[in-house]
Amino acid sequence: MAAGAGITHVSHFFAGAKTVPVLKAYEASLGIPRFVDAVDWGKLYFITKPIFWILEAFYKLVGNFGLAILALTVLVRLAFFYPANLSYESMTKMKKIQPEVEALRGKFKDDPAKQQQELMLLYQKEKINPLMGCLPMLATIPVFLALFKVLSVSIEMRHAPFYGWVQDLSARDPSTLFNLFGVVPWDPSTTPYIGALLAGSLHIGIWPLLYGFTQWLSMQMSPPAPDPVQQRMMQLMPLIFTFVLSQLAVGLLIYYTWSNVLTILQQYVIMRRFKVDNPVDDILGRLIGKSPGAKA
Repeated sequence: MAAGAGITHVSHFFAGAKTVPVLKAYEASLGIPRFVDAVDWGKLYFITKPIFWILEAFYKLVGNFGLAILALTVLVRLAFFYPANLSYESMTKMKKIQPEVEALRGKFKDDPAKQQQELMLLYQKEKINPLMGCLPMLATIPVFLALFKVLSVSIEMRHAPFYGWVQDLSARDPSTLFNLFGVVPWDPSTTPYIGALLAGSLHIGIWPLLYGFTQWLSMQMSPPAPDPVQQRMMQLMPLIFTFVLSQLAVGLLIYYTWSNVLTILQQYVIMRRFKVDNPVDDILGRLIGKSPGAKA
């Protein structure tokens, strides 16, 4: 600087909750580039940001972030409806030919190469792609991760209520199986020696149980795994994921449970169309006293 000269430097300091509309207002009024990115959108920001905008738009329409999550789920299911339909049709066809598959496995149990060859010929004859069953799940994983990020970092989701006992969509389900979901006036965390365990990794509420049931029902509508060990593992998956996801934000469980319900409805329609027995009809038959598989 020259002698006698002066210099002026202006800095801005923001202290407060990183609410997206506030950040956008400062970004526009002060010309701060990408100030909205002060929110940690994560590596999947190109998905996380649109999901947040959609949730915010739905929230303005319905006035509840829980309902906005349900609306987002419907939108995601519609976006993946066609590939999911192809996948569920393929799985339904595989379930329909399951007796033939088991017969081939029994016939060529001592010749794995011949068994695989005959299975591939059967799949070609029935126009079935065994790999199609994974597509819907793989396609929705980025949406799940992005929604997890939105619920974790956006202040708008903090203490956002749903209905009933859910008063914070960004926290885990506050209800617990160990006091019959509040019927028994007892706090499991006060139990000597195991209180931390009951209130920690073993804590399981109503929404995790709903998720576990819908996940189990959806898997029951899919063809079984070829290997008995794999079948047992797949049977345990809903139980394992129920406990794992019970520790996450209840908003994620609402998303996944509702997504499972929509999946079950889509699978049910396809299975009825192909006249394949399904667990939904079996359960309804037991409830109304009609034997499974009985025709109306």
